[in-house]
Amino acid sequence: MKIILETERLYLREFEISDAINLYQLNSDFDVIKYTGNKPFQSVNEAENFIKLYTDYKKNGFGRWAVCLKETHEFLGWCGLKKDTNLNEVDLGFRFFKKYWGKGYATESGLACINLGFSTLNLTKIIGRAYIENKSSIRVLKKCKFKTVKNFTYDNQPAVLFEINYDRS
Repeated sequence: MKIILETERLYLREFEISDAINLYQLNSDFDVIKYTGNKPFQSVNEAENFIKLYTDYKKNGFGRWAVCLKETHEFLGWCGLKKDTNLNEVDLGFRFFKKYWGKGYATESGLACINLGFSTLNLTKIIGRAYIENKSSIRVLKKCKFKTVKNFTYDNQPAVLFEINYDRS
């Protein structure tokens, strides 16, 4: 197990093949993926293939990570940074099982990822996107100190673009 980050209650680690069932179940919940633009995995095998083909860790040195509760090692969801080389930007993303919503895990893991991005990965800007209807994710991004940049259309939906900057001067 490759642990990337630790917070008071959580640790974030690279995905493992054994996470396939969790990713499948997470993406099978309509409420969880309603505002993501993603389709559910069709099978556990498809989720397994996603993990096997996930190259962000090697390609960029970071990516989306499994978020686990320190106390029980339970998989809560995922959080992490993703580099879009076409747009030359890095975004923060997160997704958690519904039973863990409202407990501060997205904010706690999000802040840890931002800190890693600025302190270790030497990023100067991280963005966040959320559909306007996704009030919960907007709240998390604001708690993580993101500032609103603009309203725009993302995947043909009204959305908000956020960013957080780190001044290295």
